[in-house]
Amino acid sequence: MGILDRFEHGVERVVNTAFAKAFRSEVKPVELASALRREVDDRAAVVDRERTLVPNDFTIELSPTDYAQVVDWGAEALADELAANVTEHAAGQRYAFVGPVTVTFDEHDDLETGRFRVRSATARGAVAPATTAAPSARHPLVDIDGQRYLLTGPVTVIGRGSEADIIVDDPGVSRRHLEIRVTRDGVIATDLGSTNGLFVEGHQVPAATLLDGNTLTIGRTRIMFWTGEADAGPDE
Repeated sequence: MGILDRFEHGVERVVNTAFAKAFRSEVKPVELASALRREVDDRAAVVDRERTLVPNDFTIELSPTDYAQVVDWGAEALADELAANVTEHAAGQRYAFVGPVTVTFDEHDDLETGRFRVRSATARGAVAPATTAAPSARHPLVDIDGQRYLLTGPVTVIGRGSEADIIVDDPGVSRRHLEIRVTRDGVIATDLGSTNGLFVEGHQVPAATLLDGNTLTIGRTRIMFWTGEADAGPDE
């Protein structure tokens, strides 16, 4: 099954099969997904042999009719599916992001039904999808229940609340549970006064300087940490 096929199945799973039927004459979700993939490819910028940066912030401009249709069927659900599709495409091409992938919709009166525009930007954030398994001391990688993130900012907050940079669905995790700070002297994990504490390699600590391959535990959630400095990487 191809990336676009998986995207269509994802849309159906989120907003049911009637979603696609509603787009017989208007903009179709698969057209939006294809346009985002083209935008990523067209704006890919080679930084060095190991890194090609692409936009991570996308705005899709729609006609009033198409915009109303998207809102009726759940703009947030469709945006999430489109962001996931872009991330999967980037992983396949080994593109890199500097922040989280976001998709938003805007209504524009100058567009006719069935026509749309895509605008994109590179917006740095605290974390980015780990589309390439290439962590470094400057941009470490964390794996949280199978989801991998590159820490692209100097400070990353992990917690259950919406204000956290990485949101963990775990009732044992506080809203702002853990801070990971990247400094010149190392990467430091600090408990932010959580209810259940921070454990590094099984030992409860208020703070710790992390080493490549360390395991952190908050609530029932295990976090694997890599900088790529040890012989074994996250894919080995």
